[in-house]
Amino acid sequence: MIEGLDPIIHAPKRLAAMAVLANATTVTFRFLKDYLELADSDLSKHMSALEAAGYITTTKSGHGRGATTTYRMTKTGERAYTAHRTALRALLDGPQ
Repeated sequence: MIEGLDPIIHAPKRLAAMAVLANATTVTFRFLKDYLELADSDLSKHMSALEAAGYITTTKSGHGRGATTTYRMTKTGERAYTAHRTALRALLDGPQ
C-alpha cells in the first residue's frame, strides 16, 4: 500500500520544499526559508538531503552577507516528486 512513497521526499519539510520547486524554475534560500517558516539550519539540512539524493542542485553566488543560494529541481527530482505524488494520491484515495 505504501509502495512508491519516497522516504527522502516524504519528510514534511522536504515535501514542502519540493512542492515549491516543482512550481518554479529556481528558488532562493531566503524565499524558501520565509515561505516555509524554517530556521536556516533546518532548511539547510533538508536541502542537503535533497541534493545528496540528486533531486536538486544548489548554486551559490556572491560572498559574505551578499551571497545568494539558489535551488533548482533536477530531472531526477522531477521524476521522483511525480512518482511520490502519484503514490501518495493512491494511498489517500484508498482501494478503487
